[in-house]
Amino acid sequence: MSAALLGCYDSFKKEALSGNAVIPVLFLNTVFSSLIFLPFIIMSHEGLLPGDSLLHVASGGWAEHKYILLKAVIVLSSWVLGYFGMKHLPLTIVGPINATRPVMVLVGALLVFGERLNVWQWVGVTLAVVSFLMLSHSGKKEGINFRRDHWIWMIVGAAALGAVSGLYDKYLMAPVGDGGLGLDRMMVQSWYNIYQSGMMLAMLLLLWWPQRKHSTPFHWHWTILGVSIFLSVADFMYFYSLSLPDAMISIVSMIRRGSVVVSFLFGALFFHEKNLKAKAVDLALVLLGMVFLYIGSR
Repeated sequence: MSAALLGCYDSFKKEALSGNAVIPVLFLNTVFSSLIFLPFIIMSHEGLLPGDSLLHVASGGWAEHKYILLKAVIVLSSWVLGYFGMKHLPLTIVGPINATRPVMVLVGALLVFGERLNVWQWVGVTLAVVSFLMLSHSGKKEGINFRRDHWIWMIVGAAALGAVSGLYDKYLMAPVGDGGLGLDRMMVQSWYNIYQSGMMLAMLLLLWWPQRKHSTPFHWHWTILGVSIFLSVADFMYFYSLSLPDAMISIVSMIRRGSVVVSFLFGALFFHEKNLKAKAVDLALVLLGMVFLYIGSR
């Protein structure tokens, strides 16, 4: 479910950024996401949400919030790069590059958390990696030089920081006995959105506002609100899955990046992007890889 919603998030983000100023769009996305979780923070603080509720936000001091603040910095850095790259590249190119994140997460999970995959899972990962490489290769037919295009490198940077964020998520929410911090998932998701809003407000006032008359103008589009809604629900399900016992970040991250299938469909149906037949074959490998991952996780 998180993967499906994440695909909608990417597609709405592409539409919201079309001919639009990036920084105001990103600022509004962080504000709307914060407003979604603010009521849960208030109700939890006032005792209106029981401690065992899925929406309860635990309280904490600087000892916990300093780690959440770092999470906000990592995610926002990834988003800034990703938003600029998304604006200037086809959705069917951005999706596959972003889908390499699970491979980076897998390497990190093996090195940092000592996770081990069984044969079924290794087959699934291998198929996914091959399919992602093939999808990226298909982009060359659209005249995009992957080595020289700085928008491509922005997406690559966003993917790398996204992988770091995924590994950090596991560290934040893993039990203390397993080497993690054992932070409450709702506290992490709620407060990192609020911290990001403050950072984006500073960027808006210092970077975009003084130059707004000499750069791409901002215009409101309803998809900006949709971006925040889809992302908030997708992340809620993602954090919930990570909080479950024995959750493996390598598998969770791989399944979550199945969102490329949804964004591909949006790119084909609504953005009328090119080379769809070749990319459809590559996507079939993505789906097959997900099947193997599912069998292995049983």
